[in-house]
Amino acid sequence: MSTNLPIVRRTFLGVTGAAALSHSVAAQTANSSKAAGVKVEKDVVVGKGGDTDLHCDIYRPPAGTEKRMALVHFHGGGFARGSKETLADQVMPITVRGYVSIAAQYRLSGVAKWPSQIEDAKTHIRWVRANASSLGIDPRRIAIVGHSAGGHIALFTAGQPDAELAACVAFYPQTDVKNVAQALMPPGSDDAAINDASPVSHIKEGYPPTVIFHGLSDVTIPPENSQHLLQVLRGAKVPSELHTFAGVPHEFDQHPEFAESCAALTDFFLEREVLHPRTYPPFAPGRGRGPA
Repeated sequence: MSTNLPIVRRTFLGVTGAAALSHSVAAQTANSSKAAGVKVEKDVVVGKGGDTDLHCDIYRPPAGTEKRMALVHFHGGGFARGSKETLADQVMPITVRGYVSIAAQYRLSGVAKWPSQIEDAKTHIRWVRANASSLGIDPRRIAIVGHSAGGHIALFTAGQPDAELAACVAFYPQTDVKNVAQALMPPGSDDAAINDASPVSHIKEGYPPTVIFHGLSDVTIPPENSQHLLQVLRGAKVPSELHTFAGVPHEFDQHPEFAESCAALTDFFLEREVLHPRTYPPFAPGRGRGPA
């Protein structure tokens, strides 16, 4: 009997692993099918950034899945490079879950200095709110999403009272600009101005619910940055979560399986904090969690 136990255990693990893989593949296949129902409008002008027309790409969810909520997404690239076009694969998994996704353009540091990027973000948010009816969303349910430098933009904008955002989603966010200050900040910016450009300086009670994603093998922006960010958010009593992933680097969500996982977690977070807010009472000491 005992000699058979390792075989039984290996078989059990093999079956459950195969089941998990099968479930993941099935979910991706289902979402790929839904993606065929996503409608994309490219290069819609939302306003001006200085003398520059600001454009966005609108991703509308498949018919019948709509949650009447918009997510405005900002790309990464160290503030100096990148474009809204790079967001397509990362935007699609959350769009098929019923959200209107806006892939947004902002002026890069070679074109305009800080805080032009925040002004551009607010321009997109105002446009989305003004066009809520045609977008099929509730103007009170606009969230901001950002990756890397875009995560910095998302976090900073979420802290501005006039943005009136419902939630913030930050992927491996840059939480300060010290390393890029020379290129991003206006000439003559002192330490006080550089510190004020950090979103952490603007987190206080009333900041919107925030979910953070970070790879634990990220050497571009250390995961410790997001761990500190979570501490600041919790200190300000902001509903917040940090999801970390072992063995993956910066921009890990460019891999489809991680994009899908992050979309599912984002959807679950937004459902609980924005769409259908709810709380969970503690389990009574010494009691089980319900019938087996």
